[in-house]
Amino acid sequence: MRYIAIDLGLKRIGLAYAAHKDIVTPLPAIIRKNRNQAASAVKEVIQEWNAECVVVGIPLGGSSEEEMRRRVTHFMNLVDFEGSIYFEDEAGSSIEAEALMKGQMRQIRDGRVDSIAAMIILQRFLFKKSNK
Repeated sequence: MRYIAIDLGLKRIGLAYAAHKDIVTPLPAIIRKNRNQAASAVKEVIQEWNAECVVVGIPLGGSSEEEMRRRVTHFMNLVDFEGSIYFEDEAGSSIEAEALMKGQMRQIRDGRVDSIAAMIILQRFLFKKSNK
C-alpha cells in the first residue's frame, strides 16, 4: 500500500510518502497560494507517487475536530481523490518536527517543518495500523 500524508496548513502543506510501514519520507512542501492551486498541487503529488491512501493530520478529540474534519473533507473533494482517506491526530507533530531539525534550520519557513510533521503523522498512523 502506498500512502501520502498531509499536514494541511493555511500557508504551507507538508507532505510525506510511504510504500512500506517502516520507511516514511518527507516530500517537498506545497506553498499554498489559494485553495484551488493547493488542491491541484496535492492531486499531482498523489498521482506522481501512485498513492492509494491519504492520511491527513487533524487535532483529534478537541473542540475543533468536527470543523477540521469538515474543512479537510472539503479540501479533499477539491483534490478529487478516490482512494481511502484516514485522519490521524496531529497533536504535537510540528513541535516534534522542529525538535528533529537542528540550529538555524528550524527557523526557515520553507515547508520542511511541515513535511517532517507530515512524516511524523504518517509514522504514527502506520505504527497503529501495524499493531492492531
